[in-house]
Amino acid sequence: MKVQSLFIYPVKSLAGIQVPAFELDDFGPSGDRRWMIVDEQGQFVTQRTLPRLALITTELAGHVAKITIPGEGTFALEPGSATFQVRVWRDDVAASPGQEQVDSALSRFCAQPLRLVYMPDSTYRRVDPERLADSRRVGFADGFPLLVVNQSSLDELNGRLERPVDIRRFRPNIVVSGAEPWAEDDWRSLQAGEVGFQVVKPCSRCVLTTVDPDTGVKDSGTQPLKTLSTYRRTPEGVIFGQNAVHQRKGRVAVGDRVVIY
Repeated sequence: MKVQSLFIYPVKSLAGIQVPAFELDDFGPSGDRRWMIVDEQGQFVTQRTLPRLALITTELAGHVAKITIPGEGTFALEPGSATFQVRVWRDDVAASPGQEQVDSALSRFCAQPLRLVYMPDSTYRRVDPERLADSRRVGFADGFPLLVVNQSSLDELNGRLERPVDIRRFRPNIVVSGAEPWAEDDWRSLQAGEVGFQVVKPCSRCVLTTVDPDTGVKDSGTQPLKTLSTYRRTPEGVIFGQNAVHQRKGRVAVGDRVVIY
C-alpha cells in the first residue's frame, strides 16, 4: 500500500489542489481550509447550496492562498487584524475578515453577498471531544483535520455507475492505493511515510458528491450518492472514506508506504 495522491483545499468548498507532498502542522495539512466563505449572518457557505463555487480555483504561493474567480481575476488572500464570530456547523469561532475587493468579486460571481474569512492561529476550534478524547484543533474542515480514502473503493463504486466519477468529488486529503475495496472500514491507525494517523470516524457523504468539479453543476446522471446509499448506509450515514487526525507534525509525500496497524 502507498500514498497515491494528496490534496489540499486552501478555501473551504473551493476547488482543491493536487500536490506531490504536504507538511502537517497543528491544524492538519499546512494551509488546508484556513479560509472559508460566509454569508451576511456569518454562516458558512459551501457547494451544497452554491455548486458553482467548484469553478473558483485555488493555489498556494508559499503561505499565501490565491483564488481565481472566473470573469473577475486572481486575488491573493490577506486577512485583516480584527476578528468577529462566524459559524461552521455547530461551532462559533473567531475569524478575521478578508479584503473587500475580493468579497465584492466573489459576491458578483455568486449573485449574493458573501465574505471570505480566515482562521488565525489564536482561534482554537476543537475536534469533536465525543470522537476524540485528546484536545486537538481543526481549521474550517467539516470536523477533522484529514480525510483518507481508498482508491479501490472508488473503483468498486465506479463499476456500479453508468458514468464513472473521479476522486475529486469526495474531497480527500490522502488517497491510498493497494488495499482491497472498503478495507478502510476496519482501519484504526495507519502510518504514511514518517507520520502516524488515528482513524476517528467514517465520513458520511452528502449532495456535494453530486457536483461535477469541472462544470460546477449538480450532475444527477452520475448518481454516486444514490448508488452508495444502496449498500454503504450505516448508522453514521452513507459512508465513503475515513476521517483521521495526525499524531505529530511531519511530511507526507506521494509514493510513501502506508502501513495499517
